[in-house]
Amino acid sequence: MSISVSHISKSYKKVKALENISFDVKPGELFGLIGPDGAGKTTLFRILTTLMLADDGIAKVDNFDVITDYKNIRNCVGYMPGKFSLYQDLTVEENLNFFATIFGTTIEENYDLIKEIYIQIEPFKTRRAGNLSGGMKQKLALCCALIHKPTVLFLDEPTTGVDPVSRKEFWEMLKRLQHKGITILVSTPYMDEASMCDRIALIQEGKILEIDKPELIVKKHLKDIYNIRANDMFLLIQSLKSYKNHYSIYPFGEFVHYTDKNKDFNSTELKKYLETKKLTNIIIEKTTVTIEDAFMELAK
Repeated sequence: MSISVSHISKSYKKVKALENISFDVKPGELFGLIGPDGAGKTTLFRILTTLMLADDGIAKVDNFDVITDYKNIRNCVGYMPGKFSLYQDLTVEENLNFFATIFGTTIEENYDLIKEIYIQIEPFKTRRAGNLSGGMKQKLALCCALIHKPTVLFLDEPTTGVDPVSRKEFWEMLKRLQHKGITILVSTPYMDEASMCDRIALIQEGKILEIDKPELIVKKHLKDIYNIRANDMFLLIQSLKSYKNHYSIYPFGEFVHYTDKNKDFNSTELKKYLETKKLTNIIIEKTTVTIEDAFMELAK
């Protein structure tokens, strides 16, 4: 396995950041760690990249132990932390040369690996990193993480705060890197990005809720989900919570995602009930189950 995590736990005083975490990532796999802020994703990444020690458990990266073989791991992995951590006063080219030098290589030696990404920021190679846009900073950070030709790439929430177009481009870049044989572990709070991964682990409050292919996790969600909308969303949520047959209710964009206790759900009956609560313009329609719906069910 490229990454092996076995019963890893970590606490900060009384706060349990990770609790008995176990999973494996196969060579060449694009594996996603999906969960909200505070779920434990960054703590796990810091342990796997030898920046932090776990309280319990064993972890290996590229068959190297994160404690005894930490120097080997640092040479064979690329790490892109959630916060932009390059030298903001250095130019694009200076940052890239600096990281290449640290690993005893050059831009020219591994240019084929970063070419598709670097050509997008090359016109700005003399610009200071601190003056780049969010998307350009993201591409520069990825180039710096790749410049020494790592076998495993760790990307901690790489698309947070980036515009939708840049997010889409970034995932396309990851797919191309995967085809070059690089194992990728990426974390994200965006549930819609889960479908881009081969397999995912859903994580909440330091615990793994489910590990599988995204489409299989969705298939396991057996209950029907309904989009419900009305003129007053706050009153709608409160009214649904007091409805006798409700199973789960949570906001989802312009709708409320609703699940009923009964398999033979009666939308007409629910609509009449909501009208008694002085709600108008009521829409109730069945919708497609998403990863986010599965996550909300597992996190209950």
